[in-house]
Amino acid sequence: MAAPDLMGTITAERHALGDVLEALPESSWNEWSLCAGWRVREVVAHITMPFRYPTWRFLGEMARSRGNFARMADRVARRDAEAPTSTLLHGLRANEQFPWKPPGAGLAGALTHDVVHGLDITIPLGLTHPVTEKALRLVLDSASSPRSLKHFGLDLTGLRLQADDMDWTFGDGEPLRGHARHLLMVLCGRRLPAEHLACPATALSRLQGADPHSTRG
Repeated sequence: MAAPDLMGTITAERHALGDVLEALPESSWNEWSLCAGWRVREVVAHITMPFRYPTWRFLGEMARSRGNFARMADRVARRDAEAPTSTLLHGLRANEQFPWKPPGAGLAGALTHDVVHGLDITIPLGLTHPVTEKALRLVLDSASSPRSLKHFGLDLTGLRLQADDMDWTFGDGEPLRGHARHLLMVLCGRRLPAEHLACPATALSRLQGADPHSTRG
């Protein structure tokens, strides 16, 4: 997909997530997400961090965390999550068209970041986050890349991920079935309730044994 079209997809996905967040009652902002140790508030603070932090400030935060991105992201998200809910929401609404690109991942990486963290929020709340099929296919391709699988420490040998709500499969072997968005979260190392997936118990234990701190990236 050409860059202008991809940026349009990113903008639409951010807008849709903003609509979901705007409709949440205040109490839901303190509910737990799929990111280990983070509530909805921390996830939103993390999603918007690239928009709010210029390079010099980001580097300063990295230096404070001795170059450890996971430690920095956790510290900054917890600190920034103390802002009023309206401020957190504004950080997303005001930057729907912000052309951020994660280092080495481009706009596809930005889309993946937004979609996955949006699902980190909506899945445990029991909400249907309106991710378009176009965006979901792009993110699934990114999340099933060798680089992403290595990042999350996943070994899919002998497994075939098969979506039951769209035409998408990945890998070979025993089938692991579920909605495409739930399979995406498996690819990103998230721990999902067993009822979201249909697969051998041994396969589920393999996939959900990844480092929980890696889910914050």
